[in-house]
Amino acid sequence: MMATETPTHRSAEIERKTLETQVRVTLDLDGSGRARFETGVPFLEHMLDQIARHGVIDLDVQATGDLHIDAHHTVEDVGITFGQALAAALGDKAGIRRYGHAYVPLDEALSRVVIDLSGRPMLTYEVPYTRALIGGFDVDLLREFFQGLVNHAAMTVQIDNLRGINAHHQAETVFKAFGRALRMAVEPDPRMAGITPSTKGRL
Repeated sequence: MMATETPTHRSAEIERKTLETQVRVTLDLDGSGRARFETGVPFLEHMLDQIARHGVIDLDVQATGDLHIDAHHTVEDVGITFGQALAAALGDKAGIRRYGHAYVPLDEALSRVVIDLSGRPMLTYEVPYTRALIGGFDVDLLREFFQGLVNHAAMTVQIDNLRGINAHHQAETVFKAFGRALRMAVEPDPRMAGITPSTKGRL
C-alpha cells in the first residue's frame, strides 16, 4: 500500500488479494478523467468509466476473480479496494468540501446521489431497477459494489433513482451522479485550507 497527499496531488494505489480475487486500484483525485480497466466484467467497467469521467479522477482497476462462479466476488472486491484507495488518497481530509451532491438525467431516467465524507460508513440505496439483468449483468451486484466502497472509504452515501424505465439508463445515471458528487466532495475548499471540515476536529 502506498499513498501520497499534497495540496495539488492526492493519489493512492491499493492491492487486495483473497482466495477469490486479486484486485489493484490506482486512483488520482486530481487527475483528468483517464481510465483503464481489466476486470473481466464489461458492464462494471462501463460504470467505473462514468465515475472516472464525471468525477474527473484518474482510475485504473485491474482485477481477476472467480468469474467461473459468477461476478459477485469480483464486483464486491473492486468496490472494497476502490474504497480503500479513496480513503488513502484523502488522508486526513483537511481542506476539502466534504459534502457533494448531483442530479443526473439520461433520457427518461433521473438519479440523485448525495455524499458525506463523514468517516462513518452508511449506504442508503433506493434503485428500483425495472429488470434484473442488464445484458448478462446482475443488477444486484451494483449495490454490493457501493456497499464495499462505502464501508472501506468510511463515507455516507445516499443513492436514489427517482425515475426510469430502461435499467441501463437507471444504472448509468447512478454512476454518473456518484462521480459528480464525489468530485464536489473531494474538491479543495480554499476557505478551509488546512482545516478539517468538522466541529469534532477530525473525520
